[in-house]
Amino acid sequence: MQFLHLGRALANERRLQILQWLKDPRTHFPPQVDGDLVKDGVCVVLIAKKLGVSQPTATEHLKILARAGLVRPKRIRQWTFYKRDEEAIARIADEVRSAL
Repeated sequence: MQFLHLGRALANERRLQILQWLKDPRTHFPPQVDGDLVKDGVCVVLIAKKLGVSQPTATEHLKILARAGLVRPKRIRQWTFYKRDEEAIARIADEVRSAL
């Protein structure tokens, strides 16, 4: 576990907001043409729109979250979808508690 990646991921309010939205994607995002919001994750285009940022900016936030192990990307056609990795989040939370 690299706490540096985790610290960077959690040090940004927008990334924290993304994690919160992805916790309950059906509440925070409209239905998608491709991919199920819960099973496949949320398309980066919808996340960018909700954040009010460009797609490349949203992608960078999501890559940082993925590097920290908090979300998982999934390619469907030309789009990337992201969902929380609940097992990894639980494991990371245990590691952080143990380290403290």
